[in-house]
Amino acid sequence: MKRRVVSAFVVLVLVALPLGAQMTAPSSAARGELLYTTNCIACHTTQVHWRERRLVTDWASLTAQVSRWQGNAGLDWSADEILDVARYLNATYYRLPDLSAQQQG
Repeated sequence: MKRRVVSAFVVLVLVALPLGAQMTAPSSAARGELLYTTNCIACHTTQVHWRERRLVTDWASLTAQVSRWQGNAGLDWSADEILDVARYLNATYYRLPDLSAQQQG
């Protein structure tokens, strides 16, 4: 009897582990916002996104600028993290057509 209870407990823990990991992992949008607010906002204000001479004019230039500045800051972000930040900035400031699906494929 005790062995069955222990076995059942082990099975429940093994089943629950992946579910817990999924619930604690931030969404792509949340991760983009977190990366940006943690690493970028300290060096410039939101005005950089609205200035007249901004460098972002389309999706390609947005992802290029995110990649450029994370590299300059030595952040070593993955391609997914760069896209997450670009999507966050796009949703918050730029409202450009998101071509990230084409970039990945």
